[in-house]
Parts: sequence; structure tokens; C-alpha cells
Amino acid sequence: MGTLTEYLAHISGFVWGPVMLVLLFGTGLYLTIGLRGMPIRRIGYGFRQLFLGRHPAADERGDITSFQALATALSATIGTGNIAGVATAIALGGPGAIFWMWLTALVGMATKYAEAVLAVRYREVDERGRYVGGPMYYIKNGMGAKWQWLGAAFALFAMIAAFGIGNTVQANSVADVLETNLAIPDWATGLVLAVVVFVVIIGGIRRIAHLAEYLVPSMAILYVAVALVIILMNITAVPGALAQIVSDAFTGTAATGGFAGAAVWAAIRFGVARGIFSNEAGLGSAPIAHAAARTNDPVRQGTIAMLGTFIDTIVVCTMTALVIVLSGVWTTGQSGAALTSAAFAATLGGGNWVVTAGLVLFAFTTTIAWSYYGERAAEYLFGVRVIRPYRYLWVGALFVGAIANLELIWLVADILNALMAIPNLIALIALSGTVFAVTRDYFARTEQQEKT
Repeated sequence: MGTLTEYLAHISGFVWGPVMLVLLFGTGLYLTIGLRGMPIRRIGYGFRQLFLGRHPAADERGDITSFQALATALSATIGTGNIAGVATAIALGGPGAIFWMWLTALVGMATKYAEAVLAVRYREVDERGRYVGGPMYYIKNGMGAKWQWLGAAFALFAMIAAFGIGNTVQANSVADVLETNLAIPDWATGLVLAVVVFVVIIGGIRRIAHLAEYLVPSMAILYVAVALVIILMNITAVPGALAQIVSDAFTGTAATGGFAGAAVWAAIRFGVARGIFSNEAGLGSAPIAHAAARTNDPVRQGTIAMLGTFIDTIVVCTMTALVIVLSGVWTTGQSGAALTSAAFAATLGGGNWVVTAGLVLFAFTTTIAWSYYGERAAEYLFGVRVIRPYRYLWVGALFVGAIANLELIWLVADILNALMAIPNLIALIALSGTVFAVTRDYFARTEQQEKT
């Protein structure tokens, strides 16, 4: 088993190495340039469309509102990456890693925009009358029949990877934090989590979206509010923290305390990698949720989808990063969720409990959203008959994840996540001309309507 783990760790290190990071970052940069910076320039427009999307017109087709689609996508991305991922980036790459996370998010907005545009444009209606879409569908319907194998490959990777990143790993994280802080047995956490998740996912996307619509904004606002309190308490030190983040991005970080020091390349590598892990831009997961949105215009949904990357990384991850840097505990040698917890505790009495509650809620919502992603991937491969068995298997895996040692499963999921991205990135590049054309046409019509 040890040899297998080492072998998989080597593969994971390769597939998530420089080549993959360049592909993900490069695709986002290419799309940003091709869209002439539209996702960055039109953030305000996206937020206006988001709130208008809470009340879709009667003739707009889809299963859930645009707001619910974004909330569902955010429920998958606002998770352990925002708490443990940010801390890991700082622990391994120094504060400068956060600058590269920001840059990854800015170009990632174009990636997420393109994914949603293609998801809505090429979506289908399944045998139950539900709207389904995502990379497998825009590969099949946009790139042609000869590329169907690539769509099937994405669906296979996503279906299996979902049980790692979106299921067992999340259950294990919840069980670990509750056992450590509250002495709750792992099996009890696994059982409760399995039952609660089952009650939600058995109702399908509408029940998932309804829960996400209320829970995700609430938990994100609470987490950000506590972080803001800490930042305001240390407001005089904020300019220095921001300056350190920017300067260390280009000069590296000197060793201090228990921190071993990090070169510029480490800041870039871990900042880009953790940024992508957090917001999932380019992996192809979020467009599966956006394909179900009630909308008749792919571009409008795209402007809403791109907000997910902005909210996840530019807002939530930045809050975590500032608390960690301001606290000074990032030099102690700690990493992951333990570092974030220590930072909140050091700067605010009981702040560690906010991190604990955040981890539990974030992992719960991630599990629910990824159940839908995996289910849609399985449906693409096997048809609607697989939906109910897949849900039962999903719930059972949660209990196993809570009590098992997941080192092997984590490595397999990590590899499959990278393999998910490859078919999606190929499709985004191949269909980029379509994205650029429909975007130009949409905003030309919009500007014309505003003039008349």
C-alpha cells in the first residue's frame, strides 16, 4: 500500500505541476484577452443581473433561478479551500502566494464566464424534462460527434472524482474537526451527515438550490463579517499586510520564526494551485449547475457565473488571508485549517469556533453540490436510471469517508480532478470563438437598447 500511495503521490505532483497550472492560468488569460477584459469591466453589470435573476420571466426556460444556480455553484467552491487552502498557500509560499491567488481569480472569471455561456447554449432536456448541461454536453453539441469520447471522458472523471473531493474528503474533514474540538465520535458524525444529506439530495436540484439560496449567503456573510471585525480591530496594520503580500509575490519571503522561507516560484506555484482549488475555474464543475438556470440568454448567465470566482477568491479568501497575515501566526510552522483556526483565535476570543463552524457548514454544502455534479455526469454516461442508485451510493460513501483513512482516496481524487480539467480546457479553447461572438452580439444589442 505504501508503494501505491507513493506512486499516486508522484502522479498527483506531475498532473498538478507547472504544465497543468500554465494550462489553467493560460486559458483564463487567453479568454480574458479575447473578451477584452469584459469579466473584470462588467462586475457591476453581473451583480445587477444576479439580483434581477431572482425573479425570472415566465417564458425563461430552466429548473432553478439564476441566483440559485450561482448559490449552488458557490456551495461547492466556498469550502475547505477558503479556510485550509489559503492557509496552506501562505504556509508553503509565504504571503506573496495571495497575490497570485488574486491574479488567478481575475483571469479565472473569464474561464467561469465562458463555461457558463457554453453550458446554457448547448444544454439539453433529459427524459424527466430537466435541463442538463456542462462540459460533456458542450463538447458533444458544440465540437461535434467525433469528440463525444472527450465528453464521456470528462463525465467519467467527474463521476468518480466527485466521491473524493465532494464526498469522502469533506465527510472526513467534518468528522476530524468535530472529534478534535467536541469529542464527537467519527461514526456519529458520519451517520448524521449521511442522513441530512440524503434528505436534501433526494429532492434533486430544486431542493439543493433552495437550500443553497439561503444557507450559502448566510454562512459566507457570517464568516466574512467576523473576519472584517478582526481586520478593523487591526486596521492600522492592514496597509503593511497588503504591502507585504504584494512585495513578497516578487521577492520571495525571508525565513522568520518557524517559517522556512519561500522563493518567488513557491509563491506563484502555491498561489495559483490553491486559487484554482478554491474557485474551481477551469475544472468544469460549476457549469453543470449553471446549465439548470432559468434563462434564455447564455451571456447573461455567464455574467452571473463569473461572480462566483470573484466572491470565492477575491472576497472570502482575502478575508482569511488578511486575518492570517495580521495575526503573525503564519510564521509558526502550522498549516491548513489548524493555521487558520490559530489565526482567528489569536486575534479574536473564540475566533477558532468560527473556523470550526465554517468548516462544518462549508463541507456540508460542498457535499450537496458535488452530489449533483456527480449525478449529472453519471446520467450522461448511463441515463436517468442511474440517478437513484447514485444517490444511495453517495450517502453510503459519506459514512465511510467519516471513519476511514483517506490518504489514498484523496490522491486518486486529486488526479481525477486534474483529468477533469483537460477535456474542459480543450473545449473552452475550441469553442472560444463562439463565446467571443455571442458576447459581442449580446453587448452590442444591450448598448443599442440603452440608446433607444
